[in-house]
Amino acid sequence: MKIGQHSLGSGHPCYIIAELSANHGGEFQIAADTIRAMKEAGADAVKLQTYTADTLTIASDKPPFKITGGTLWDGKTLHELYHEAFMPWDWQPKLQALATELGLDFFSTPFDDSAVDLLEGMNVPAHKIASFEMIDHPLLRKVASTGKPIIMSTGMASLEEIEESLEVLRKANSGPVALLKCTSAYPADPTEMNLLTIQDMQRRFGVPIGLSDHTMGHTVPVAAVALGACIIEKHFILDRTQGGPDSTFSMEPREFREMVDAIRVVEQALGKPDNYVISEKEAKSKAFRRSLFAVKDIQAGESFTHDNVRCIRPGHGLHPREFDRVLTSKAATSIERGTPLQIEHLS
Repeated sequence: MKIGQHSLGSGHPCYIIAELSANHGGEFQIAADTIRAMKEAGADAVKLQTYTADTLTIASDKPPFKITGGTLWDGKTLHELYHEAFMPWDWQPKLQALATELGLDFFSTPFDDSAVDLLEGMNVPAHKIASFEMIDHPLLRKVASTGKPIIMSTGMASLEEIEESLEVLRKANSGPVALLKCTSAYPADPTEMNLLTIQDMQRRFGVPIGLSDHTMGHTVPVAAVALGACIIEKHFILDRTQGGPDSTFSMEPREFREMVDAIRVVEQALGKPDNYVISEKEAKSKAFRRSLFAVKDIQAGESFTHDNVRCIRPGHGLHPREFDRVLTSKAATSIERGTPLQIEHLS
């Protein structure tokens, strides 16, 4: 699977997506400055969300449209929240041009057919399906019809729903698909992440698997990479004090940079599962392993014993596996204390 200049999947560097979401505060300059900061922080891609309040819901204060349940947005209506958070659509081509200039991949999450059409007019290299929309089969078919790579989050989804959504995309002849493990809580608690599911998803679905993460800090995404995640998506904000619907669980530039650096270190450390070759630096340490030494002066013809031979550091003498053989032998020559034993010392 490839997005822009980046190949995604096993054997390739983790693809790190910075999610702008609502962290623009309604100001184009903040959005542009945020994208520049994403590049400096090591992101591979910037992702937006393409919707309006009216493409997501209707303006109503009836109980089903009121947000409750202990979320960050309790008391608002859905329409109010989405109106506050949405990004004007005429900004998006301009932000795309900036991201392209900076060498960042640029794509978005469309929430209805008109958003897909807008993004296709911009020729984005991929589309993202949000967790809440992965059960919207008509939208899935619309996105699939573009033939572009699809990254789909799986928050709240049962195994059966994931399988069903993948089947919808396959039947619609979609482009290649990647799945993101996701816990749709804002912020998410690490105890609810269940990261081992990443490995099961790899086995079950045979597609690139990543993590869309809403926990605080970078511990969880770094652990996900160690478990095989090849995509990490994190919300990004210039400064959490600027506020906004997503500010509390978004990463500031320094934090994002620390996450990226930690992921790159983990990638280097993972290596290959069947590689038992000793590194060049490690090979130099072999000289300090244990080996067999004369620890007393030994006369020619004298028997070797536990008293005059020991297995000690460094590693210049016979391998410890030869200890039993040595104990059944006699000294072929006189041996001074501190001499590393060699085969020629045995008779």
